[in-house]
Amino acid sequence: MPQTRSKHLHVSIAILSRAPVPGQTKTRLIPALGAEGAADLHRRFLHATVRTALQANLGLVTLWCTPDTSHPEFAACAALGPLTLRQQAEGDLGQRMLATISGPTLIIGTDCPALTPAHLQQAANALSENDAVLIPAEDGGYVLIGLRQPEPAIFTDINWGTALVLASTRQRLRDIGYSWRELPTLWDVDEPADLTRLALSHPELISTESSGQ
Repeated sequence: MPQTRSKHLHVSIAILSRAPVPGQTKTRLIPALGAEGAADLHRRFLHATVRTALQANLGLVTLWCTPDTSHPEFAACAALGPLTLRQQAEGDLGQRMLATISGPTLIIGTDCPALTPAHLQQAANALSENDAVLIPAEDGGYVLIGLRQPEPAIFTDINWGTALVLASTRQRLRDIGYSWRELPTLWDVDEPADLTRLALSHPELISTESSGQ
């Protein structure tokens, strides 16, 4: 049920990421970048996302890793600032996200270079006045969800990876009587067509190796 609200929430940030192993991450970008290039882009996204989370100066930042925390790039991220490494839970994406929540938490992935520290701060402020907060993605999903407490219904029986994720999540929030706020829609990088936009907006994330040039 909806929670009593406070203006002074201590909000944590949970980042979910795969290890940047060639052939196992950013697979939809492999036709454009090759396996090594796609993994290198994921590595760049991972580091950029960790920096963004740390620069938001909110609460604890945890990097939830899969298949485990042993990849050297995860250790490199931990060297960027106060960051905790944890292994992701078993199950689908919803179960893995749910497992990150023990109190007010903002959950993000590493696919949205447009996400800034200011977005995270705005989301934390919104969560202080609502039961949930969302940043929609242009593809019908979301790039951030924030909750004040774990609520399994929000993550159960969702068709993850489809254009129905955001609409289904909104309906779940309505069904359980949650209030929520949505911040302006952002874009993420999932398909080769997204790389042109990425090169224009964030050229520092495109290396000559990963762009095939």
